[in-house]
Amino acid sequence: MKRGIVRSLMALLVLAALGLAVFLFVYLRPLQVEVSLPAENVPVEVFGLGTVEARILSKVGFETGAALAALNADHGDRVKKGDVLARLQSTEQEARVAKARAGIANAEAAVRMAEAAVGKARAVLTQKKQANRRKQALVARQTVSVEVAEEAQMEEDVAAAELAVAVSDVEVTKAALDDAKAQYELERVLLDKHVLIAPYDAVVVERHKELGAVLAAGETLFTLVAAETVWVLAYVDEARAGGLRLDQPAEVRLRSLPRQTFRGHVARIAIESDRVSEERRVYIACDLCPQSFHLGEQAEVFIRTATLDNPLLVPEAAVDGFDGLQGSVWTVEDGELRRRNVTFGERTLDSRLEIVDGLPGAVPVVRVLRPGLREGRAAAVKQGGAP
Repeated sequence: MKRGIVRSLMALLVLAALGLAVFLFVYLRPLQVEVSLPAENVPVEVFGLGTVEARILSKVGFETGAALAALNADHGDRVKKGDVLARLQSTEQEARVAKARAGIANAEAAVRMAEAAVGKARAVLTQKKQANRRKQALVARQTVSVEVAEEAQMEEDVAAAELAVAVSDVEVTKAALDDAKAQYELERVLLDKHVLIAPYDAVVVERHKELGAVLAAGETLFTLVAAETVWVLAYVDEARAGGLRLDQPAEVRLRSLPRQTFRGHVARIAIESDRVSEERRVYIACDLCPQSFHLGEQAEVFIRTATLDNPLLVPEAAVDGFDGLQGSVWTVEDGELRRRNVTFGERTLDSRLEIVDGLPGAVPVVRVLRPGLREGRAAAVKQGGAP
C-alpha cells in the first residue's frame, strides 16, 4: 500500500517537473519577433475616389423659340469657336428685318422733306422781313397807313414762327430715323439669335433635339465640353487631406483602363468640404491625358503629398492606443522587449506610421504583434526585417 502511494507521488512530481520545464521553456525563451527597418525615399500618398468631370461644360440653346431648321453637329463631334451648330426657322423674323429696313428708308425721306421745308420757311421769312422793312419806312413818311405796316410786321412774325416749326420738324424726323435704325438693329439681332454658334472649341457631349422639333427660348439643344478642361473630381477623406497642396503630383487610374495610369497634378482644392461624408473635393488636371474621355467615369486618384527620405515606419496594427498622433510600440533593446510611447508623423497609404520621436536611438521596432510580448522578456529579431 505504502509503495503504491510513493509511486503515485513520484509520478506526480515528475509530471510537475515536466510541466514546469515546459512552462519555463515557453514563457522564458527568447521570443522571435519581426521588426521594422529604416526605409528610403518612401512616398506619402493620399487616396481619393472620384469621377471624370469638366471644368468648362455648357448646355447651350437658342435665346428665342422656333422650329429647328438645320443641325450641323452631333454627339462626339469636335467643333471650333464660331462654327454654326444649328439654325431655327427664321422666315418670319427675316420679314421683320426687311420691314425695319424699309422703315429706315421712310424715315430718311421724311428727314429730307423736313429739311426742304426749313429752306422754304427760311426764304419766306427773308421775303417777309424785306417787305416789312419797306412798309415800316413808308409809314414813317406817311405814305402807307399804320394798319398796312402792322400787317407787314405780323406777316414777318408768322414767317419766323413757321421757320421755327420747320426746324423742329427736322429734329422730330431725325429722332424718328434714329428710332427706325434702332428697330432695324433689334430685329437684326433677333434674326441672329436664330443661329446657334459654338462659343468655344468644344466636343459635343450630347444633342438633345432633332430636326423639326420646336424649341422654347433657353431650352438646351447641345451639351458642350472644352476638352482641355477635363479633370477628375476626387473625394479625399478629411483625415488624410491635411497635406494636400496645389500642383502636387498625382496618378489617375480610370475604371475602364485599370492597367493604365495617367499622370496629373492637383489643380484645385475646394474650400468647402462635404458636411455629410466629411470629404474634401480635390480636382486633378491630367498632364498625360487619355485620347478619349467619358464624363462621369469612376477614377481612382493617388496624390503624393510628401516623400520621406529615411523614415522608420511601423504598421498601424502594431501600435497600441494610437490617437492620431501618439501611441505605444514594442522595441527590442539589448535583447529584451520594451514598450515605448512614441510620436508619429506621416502615414503612408498602406497604413504605416512614421515614428518621429520617442525612441532611444535606432532601436528595432516590432512590426507584428504576437502573443507573449512582455516587458523585459528576451527577444530575438528575425532576419529579413521589412522597412
